[in-house]
Amino acid sequence: MKAFFTFLLITLITTSNSSVLASNTNEPIDVSLINLIATPEKYDGKLIRVVGYLNLEFEGNALYFHKEDYEKSLFRNAIWVNFTRKEAIEKTKTFSKQYVVIEGTFVMNDTGHMGLFSGGVTQISRLDLWKLK
Repeated sequence: MKAFFTFLLITLITTSNSSVLASNTNEPIDVSLINLIATPEKYDGKLIRVVGYLNLEFEGNALYFHKEDYEKSLFRNAIWVNFTRKEAIEKTKTFSKQYVVIEGTFVMNDTGHMGLFSGGVTQISRLDLWKLK
């Protein structure tokens, strides 16, 4: 009887843990832009959530570490943001030249126009202004 209850307990624990892991696979990983740039292989193909300074312009849609990085054209301190042309035009007035939070899939080899950037984010599911305190 004791063996049966032990087996039942182990089965319940294993089943509940696997369902928790399965439900967490759709949650984005909170990551800094620094970590994406420094260790892109850790996040390649994964759903991520990142904050940065967004610039939307023809052949230059990118999320920068700081506003100053954008102003000084420090492209390696940014990742490509893969919007369609229509999406970029629609979002420019609200989100361009602002700090934002983006959720999407990180692709380490998607380096944007002329390979200027340090990876990219595609399949964007969230774009919101980042509220500063």
